[in-house]
Amino acid sequence: MNKLILADNQAIYRAGTAKILAMEDDFRIIAQCAEADRLFPALETFRGAIVVFASSLKLDPQTLMPRVAAAGSRSIVIAENGEAIQAWFNAGVQGAAHRNVTGPSLIDCVRHVGQGDRNVRAAGVDLPVTDDDSVGSRVRDRLTPKELKIVALIVQGCKNKEIAVRLNTTEQVIKNYLRSVYDKTGVSDRLELALFTIHHRILAEAAEAVGEQMLQGVV
Repeated sequence: MNKLILADNQAIYRAGTAKILAMEDDFRIIAQCAEADRLFPALETFRGAIVVFASSLKLDPQTLMPRVAAAGSRSIVIAENGEAIQAWFNAGVQGAAHRNVTGPSLIDCVRHVGQGDRNVRAAGVDLPVTDDDSVGSRVRDRLTPKELKIVALIVQGCKNKEIAVRLNTTEQVIKNYLRSVYDKTGVSDRLELALFTIHHRILAEAAEAVGEQMLQGVV
């Protein structure tokens, strides 16, 4: 049985990863951490686990890797799309994937790391970065400014009630907007929407920019 600790500051992505991995009979998720500070106590409590952590947590590998090793655990980094991963391998991480990794590829990566393999690259991790994201660009252009705000808040893990408060409207209005967003993106729920956004660089960048503007009170 592979015991897994998931550490990711993107709530929706963490939930999606957990949903994918929990479907496997030989995987058991024993802890989820939304912040870097919560990961270290989890390492000490749940020893001998596979730690799947996001590079976006900004963990210092020189601090993290000795503690992973001391706990008898192994690690897989989820890097941002296009991020170089060799430095993580040099620091002692056993496996690596990018945000846009498919479910089967991530499962395969986790299994190999669990078997003791090193320098495991999930399928697609070495593909060259390209600026071609016609799907992300097309969807971004189809979304209205308010729909893009809603997408940004969904990716941040906000619920409909919180989105309604942030946008000064009602939950029913947000639900109506979401139906339109689902139609334009071809997804069926908020989890699929978040993963779709994260996997399409141009759309993800647009949502991130809008999210930052909302935090600054610009929009």
